[in-house]
Amino acid sequence: MIKELINRYKEAISYLFFGVLTTIVNLISYKFFTILQVDLYVSVVLAWILSVVFAFITNKLFVFESKSWEMAILGKELVLFLSARILSLGIDLVAMGVMVNIIHIQDMIAKLVANVIVVIVNYIFSKFLIFKK
Repeated sequence: MIKELINRYKEAISYLFFGVLTTIVNLISYKFFTILQVDLYVSVVLAWILSVVFAFITNKLFVFESKSWEMAILGKELVLFLSARILSLGIDLVAMGVMVNIIHIQDMIAKLVANVIVVIVNYIFSKFLIFKK
């Protein structure tokens, strides 16, 4: 019974697992840059770059199991993935700006909330547009 459920929801479970790891990459790198006293928005962008590289590799290989390395397929996946992630970067930047600078929520709490929103948006794009089977 449990094995059947795991097999049935394998993709969602692995996306959630790697989404959590991507969020950890994002949060740790964001914190690292802020410790270095890098500007809030620059820290968000740098953390985004690191987490997007991690997410693309894990999503392609382990979550959506897109095994093709043919340049046409890889290029299409990469362009769509980056386009969706640029949209989610915008969501992340706006959410951080509003929560930190306007509402005055502590930045790490705001970053966590923003990441939850971003993970949901990214799953929708990845599942139905980027790595669709």
